[in-house]
Amino acid sequence: MSRQLIVAGNWKMNTTLKEGEKLANAIVKKSKANDPLVIMAAPFTHLQSIGAIVKDAKGVEVAAQNCSNELSGAYTGEVSVGMLKSVGVKYVILGHSERRQYFKEGNALLAKKTNTVLGNGLLPIFCCGEPLSVRKAGNHARHVSKQLREGLFHLSKKDFEKVVVAYEPIWAIGTGVTASPEQAQEMHDKIRKMIARKYGDKIADATTILYGGSVKPANAKEIFSQPDVDGGLVGGASLKATDFSQIIKAR
Repeated sequence: MSRQLIVAGNWKMNTTLKEGEKLANAIVKKSKANDPLVIMAAPFTHLQSIGAIVKDAKGVEVAAQNCSNELSGAYTGEVSVGMLKSVGVKYVILGHSERRQYFKEGNALLAKKTNTVLGNGLLPIFCCGEPLSVRKAGNHARHVSKQLREGLFHLSKKDFEKVVVAYEPIWAIGTGVTASPEQAQEMHDKIRKMIARKYGDKIADATTILYGGSVKPANAKEIFSQPDVDGGLVGGASLKATDFSQIIKAR
């Protein structure tokens, strides 16, 4: 089974609705049939409009940047998976380092969110990765292994096959510092081996693992050419249609 190549843009807390619509239209216009799957993770306020823009675009999907682990109820300010489905969302980013760091989302909560997303027919893009202190101490593989074990590895084989994993070295997010292609490949290989030990080689070989961390047109091709890197989770460079299009076509 061949792995699906994906280039996902995480817009974070950027763009007004009109700016987002303009960006989405430009990305759709530049996308071609032989490109990797393109995913745009827009702010909640934009999802319905962006969903309508990509509805008839082949190979382009919309994602949410987060969701609640609860289905409904008195949770002011939260957004449920049912709400996301109703506006055309297919993917949900879970466990982004900024959610972990700023909003204190731990592995137990992310396991619940993963269950909620999968249980309601959506697909998680599950983020993992280490801060600089852990990398310097040489404990990055152990750190990521714990995130996967506690956040994902409770899933059945059938459910795990629906998950996209995104490795994001936290020290390379928004810093301008990028993991070298060799560092990215080393960790992607380790992650695939972790998956293989839990679910077997067949599922591990078919799992899409994205790299996230200051991906830009200048380095995308070299990073994406690594054998275990199946595309990227792109931050700042996804906010410029020309840059994002170059990244999409980098492989």
